[in-house]
Amino acid sequence: MDIIKTKDLVFEDFIRYPDIYIKKGKVVFLVGSSGSGKSTLLKLFNATLSPSSGAIFYEGKNIDEIDTLKLRQEVLLVGQSVYLFDGSIKDNFNRFYSYREMNMPNEEEIKYFLSICQLDFPLETQTSILSGGEAQRLYTAIFLSFLPKVIMLDEPTSALDTQNAKSLLRDIIKLAKTKEMTVIVVSHDKNLSDEFAEDIIDIEGSKTI
Repeated sequence: MDIIKTKDLVFEDFIRYPDIYIKKGKVVFLVGSSGSGKSTLLKLFNATLSPSSGAIFYEGKNIDEIDTLKLRQEVLLVGQSVYLFDGSIKDNFNRFYSYREMNMPNEEEIKYFLSICQLDFPLETQTSILSGGEAQRLYTAIFLSFLPKVIMLDEPTSALDTQNAKSLLRDIIKLAKTKEMTVIVVSHDKNLSDEFAEDIIDIEGSKTI
């Protein structure tokens, strides 16, 4: 079944998207040239942005009829800009979980999600010393730990070499398959889409109206 689909979707009256169908549990890559609207589309999927016309359906229901907080808990976006708190890695897990009023994973579980994202750091490590790529991977680890129904990753490997990029995606996809999670990836790296994509959606046809 389609977990997300769109119909006649237009953003800001200047990007018209082709109708899109994303199957539940699949690894889907969104491809297209810079400026074609890939990152914008991810933000439309979880209602961070709103279309000017058309419709987006999540699990068969128009997202206009779904509580936005519930939608964003199930359709998580790890964008290129990350939002971490001052303090340690463990502090950040604690803050994100407290905002959701959820029990935080134990230390072994946290280390497991960090390992998926290639972060071999003590939990007391301060986020202020992390590089941009490490911060993005920590943010990814936190969001993966929520085990959402859909995880959307916007250029998740941009700071990694090819070998480490493949290792990261391989581990994320392994987790996703175990938990029946749908993975949507925006990437300019054709090597990654060729190796990992189960479906490729080309939005190159998106056009200025």
